[in-house]
Amino acid sequence: MITNKNCIIRLSRYKNALYRLQALGFVKVFSDNLADAVGGTASQVRKDFSIFGISGNKKGGYQIDSLLEKLNSILGKDQLQKVIVVGAGHIGSALMRYRGFEKEGIKIVAGFDIDPAKINRSNPTPVLPLEEIKAFVKTNNIRIAILAVPDIAAQQAADMICAAGIKGILNFAPLGLKGAEGCIINNVNVEIELENLIYFVNVTEKTKKA
Repeated sequence: MITNKNCIIRLSRYKNALYRLQALGFVKVFSDNLADAVGGTASQVRKDFSIFGISGNKKGGYQIDSLLEKLNSILGKDQLQKVIVVGAGHIGSALMRYRGFEKEGIKIVAGFDIDPAKINRSNPTPVLPLEEIKAFVKTNNIRIAILAVPDIAAQQAADMICAAGIKGILNFAPLGLKGAEGCIINNVNVEIELENLIYFVNVTEKTKKA
């Protein structure tokens, strides 16, 4: 089933809110509880759940354990997701060192780079030559890659990654990329996000002063 990106983002937020409520001792939850937790509406929560056949009880709400199991299955968190990083520069290296992904069922298993000086097979997360990516992807059944290369090399690297059998790419290069058929690319432009944030902070401050 393919649905819109905003719905999937909301499902992730519901999941995180459920874990917080569970940690506080809650066993059941209602749609308005989740709506309050993520800043949405109860009707939107119910609509999102209905797309995936998730139903609750008007009087009893949703059992948190059961709901988390369903959401984790929908989001692919019911099994370990192995990911590779292409580009072992500052961003790529930071991502490979970060261990917070593992608690979400995501494990970065290797990095790849064209610079011989960055190759290190003995790292906890090894950095391998880019020409080995196709064999590695096939042997380890990798579907997801993070692209963290300079913009000048980004499209060529994306084409190579798709050709290696990768099905999804999270792109950190500061430009939008196109994926080959069967390969989905999500473009993350940190500069644009910061510019948007700066604009709204400035507008808020000007409004308060007015």
